[in-house]
Amino acid sequence: MANAIFHLAFPIENIPDTKKFYVDGLGCTVGREAANSIILNLYGHQLVAHINKQSSPAQAGIYPRHFGIVFPTLTDWQALLDRSTLHQLEFYQSAKHRFAGEITEHRTFFLVDPFTNLLEFKYYTHSEAIFGATDHNQIGDLTG
Repeated sequence: MANAIFHLAFPIENIPDTKKFYVDGLGCTVGREAANSIILNLYGHQLVAHINKQSSPAQAGIYPRHFGIVFPTLTDWQALLDRSTLHQLEFYQSAKHRFAGEITEHRTFFLVDPFTNLLEFKYYTHSEAIFGATDHNQIGDLTG
């Protein structure tokens, strides 16, 4: 199932601000568009943004909900970090180098879209830590 793509639907308040952030800012391409929703291509994955008349409350932190991309190379991660800065996207958390020297070592940053949806972008130094390294219990800022 190597060619499977991820699908995520999420709330927005309007299409123009969605395009400004996701298309102009992140570089997504637009698929189908209707008066109340838009399909976006984020690195080959399908995002479907649906207008929600009720504003979603902002989270108090990065948990429990956020979404994003794990990049295959540090160069790819850095390119989006640079693009995000160039387009003055709002950072929820600036770039960090986490767990240096550990199997779970990675780079990360968080953005917040105009509708308080949080997005995380990562690059793992050791790709086996993406789904493996099961003998380590460190996940994000939480342990368990």
